[in-house]
Amino acid sequence: ANEKTNKQFISLSVTEDKKFFIDKQPVDFEELETTLMSKLGTDKEQTVVVRIPFNLQVQDLVDVLQIGVKNNLKFVIATSPK
Repeated sequence: ANEKTNKQFISLSVTEDKKFFIDKQPVDFEELETTLMSKLGTDKEQTVVVRIPFNLQVQDLVDVLQIGVKNNLKFVIATSPK
């Protein structure tokens, strides 16, 4: 069975100067987890698309992904080519 769903997703963007945005709203890193969790509400099945520049350090990505692991969220990583 191949079902199509119209699930919404939440966009979590990181800029080269390490500024964070959830659905284009600026968020401090310290507030990232609480803002993300309140945005998700009770729908933990939503996918969070992490948009991060290819040239940031791996640790910057890991810091963001740890929030997803801790809260058992679905994260997808999107980056632009070099």
